[in-house]
Amino acid sequence: MKRIIAIAVIGGMVSGCGAVGRLNRVGKAPELTAIQPVAAPQIEPSLAAPADRVGNGAGQQVRVAQAPAAGASLFRTGAGALFRDQRASSTGDILTIRIRIADKANLGNNTSRTRGGSESGGIAGLLGLQTPLQNILPGNPDPSTLVDTSSTSQFSGGGSTARSETIDMTMAAIVTQVLPNGNLVIRGRQEVRVNFEMRELILTGIVRPQDIERDNSIQHSKIAEARIIYGGRGQLTDAQQARWGQQIYDALFPF
Repeated sequence: MKRIIAIAVIGGMVSGCGAVGRLNRVGKAPELTAIQPVAAPQIEPSLAAPADRVGNGAGQQVRVAQAPAAGASLFRTGAGALFRDQRASSTGDILTIRIRIADKANLGNNTSRTRGGSESGGIAGLLGLQTPLQNILPGNPDPSTLVDTSSTSQFSGGGSTARSETIDMTMAAIVTQVLPNGNLVIRGRQEVRVNFEMRELILTGIVRPQDIERDNSIQHSKIAEARIIYGGRGQLTDAQQARWGQQIYDALFPF
């Protein structure tokens, strides 16, 4: 009992800290998540950058020319080549993800089992010892029906599952890594805040460059190790959740 009380107190303290955090957000809209840094290859400028003016310590400004670009060709590193495939292929590139989930599933299971058995045995004659046996056993039994057993077992069970999911939307993702075999690791996050409720969509996974369509888009069904998180946070989401005290009660109450 003391252990249960201690767990309840600790759970209350932890949840109380969460309640304090919620109190600090009263009357405030949910904060947007900061944009995560993404590595990208360096792009060579097509022309030399203009010279900067710096002071020489005597109150005069001197023009200091910057180093000229390595080259001004269309085929330099990072340039948008005229005939190059514009689909995402390098770290930092952006591609469009088309999410169209319309899944339905109905599962049903029924199980039944029945088993029965009976056994009987007796001793009609045992060298004349069946008569003393009647005197030893209680109830004056009949030796010809000395053993008689029967058993019956029956089991039945059933279960069913039904679900339906529909998501139809488009978002952009960034290539965060190029694997040794050429596959692309992508990550995308989209947040939309309306009043005091924010809807967020997070997607990560691995795609093959050859699965990317000509318009630089890809279907979600072609993303391996896909992790799609669609949800929200804000006042409406908080209203749909049970109070932390009730959650602790449900977790600790054994009946």
